[in-house]
Amino acid sequence: MRDLFDIFNIQQSDPDPVRRAQLQMHRPLPKRFYTAVQVEPVEAGFEVRLDGKTVRTPARKALAVPKERLAHLIAAEWEAQVEVIDPHSMPVTRLVNTALDAVSDQVEAVLEDIARFSQSDMLCYRAEEPEGLVERQVHGWDPVLEWVAETHGARFLLAGGIIHQEQPAQSLQAFREALQAYAEPIRLSALHTITTLTGSAILALAAAEGRLSLDEAWALAHLDEDWTNEHWGTDEEAEARRGKRFVDMQAAMAVIQAVQT
Repeated sequence: MRDLFDIFNIQQSDPDPVRRAQLQMHRPLPKRFYTAVQVEPVEAGFEVRLDGKTVRTPARKALAVPKERLAHLIAAEWEAQVEVIDPHSMPVTRLVNTALDAVSDQVEAVLEDIARFSQSDMLCYRAEEPEGLVERQVHGWDPVLEWVAETHGARFLLAGGIIHQEQPAQSLQAFREALQAYAEPIRLSALHTITTLTGSAILALAAAEGRLSLDEAWALAHLDEDWTNEHWGTDEEAEARRGKRFVDMQAAMAVIQAVQT
């Protein structure tokens, strides 16, 4: 079982999903050694088991989560493994491992990291030309900024180009207070994942709270990139990286939805 823990550590060792996949290619994957995957109620919530034995994280913690729906998402990933166990195909399991092993001991630090994104959030920095891109940013991003202002009292200022815009302290504090609803390891890990994947803490919060769907948040996060692709063409390697990041985005959204129901 030690090799199994090691491959999950490798998968969490690099933020780039393509790089993680490259690292994984150089390590032999352990064969599937179990027949049945179960979800069992325990004091901590619901535990995932393989042939009756508790699955453990790389730090040897029991893989137990507070919601049955989330436990079944994890169990489905283990059940989907065929001949070998490939962590690259188990994004929910990897995210929960991170939450239990790392984020649980530094909740405030992770919250602060998300809050830092809001200080220079992507949605606040606008193109000054061409006109079509300017209009697309206004149409796509302004409603999200209006939502966070109306819902959480966080009113952000816009800037043209890349010159830093200092945001009002009151708005930043209001945004931090909104993040407190996610101050537990699993939801926070998912929110942090969405923040880093989209490059926007505001988009992440809007997606987590249901203001944006998964596809809407992803499209708004890549608004500038899509504009460039439409006018200059796409890069196959960049598209492959984006596709792999989207898998992690789907997993993070699934985790948030599972723990909020």
